[in-house]
Amino acid sequence: MAANRFDGKVALITGAGSGIGRAVAQRLASEGARVFGHDIAAEALTETEQLVRDAGGEMLVRDGDISKRDECVEMTADCVAAYGRIDIVGNVAGIARAEHFVDVAEADYRRMMGVNVDGPVFVAQATIPHLLEAGGTLINIASNAGLMGQAFTVVYCMSKGAIVQMTRSLAMEFVKQDIRINAIAPAGINTALSTGFRIPDDIDFELMIPYSGYRGMGEASDIANLFAWMASDEASNMHGSIVSSDRGVTAG
Repeated sequence: MAANRFDGKVALITGAGSGIGRAVAQRLASEGARVFGHDIAAEALTETEQLVRDAGGEMLVRDGDISKRDECVEMTADCVAAYGRIDIVGNVAGIARAEHFVDVAEADYRRMMGVNVDGPVFVAQATIPHLLEAGGTLINIASNAGLMGQAFTVVYCMSKGAIVQMTRSLAMEFVKQDIRINAIAPAGINTALSTGFRIPDDIDFELMIPYSGYRGMGEASDIANLFAWMASDEASNMHGSIVSSDRGVTAG
């Protein structure tokens, strides 16, 4: 760990109440970043804030629904009002579920796309002007599900595929400007998102083998470690990259 690598930097992290978002917030704060965390789960978000502060870091929080554009705009405004700038944005918030495609309810489809696609889009729209001022970086959390077809998670795969293409397309739109835009594509990570993953009883588990992997699940800290490196000047050559951290799931 590089001590004080993010001194003077401000990081806005969505999904900071648990899992990857919490791990990223803790990691960046431990290296000197002032962190502004967002999550829909207010109590969990407060726990993250306390963990950061107990470790000597600095963090402010706001709870709300990331799928609402106004919330993303207000969240960004609160961060800038508090800290004066934004250098790092982590689009981490997301939800997942498995189901038979033909049984997907409209409300569940709309919620998945709202959190996993609309949220990152609205966050990017609100924060990119500030990142351009700071010469900052936007890191989206995609998924192996956005890089390969998966039975019983069609809508989730669609949503993460959208993040992959959003990342690449934004990178091209801003390729001549002082900003870096990349994505991390994890596979299964040992977080509440995975442990609470809903799977119908009557699915064909044989169809899930290709994306189940052979090395088990990763940890949130694995992604936080990679995120911190990608957010740092050490990754200055990276723009428009989709970096897999999936224990080999998408290798073959």
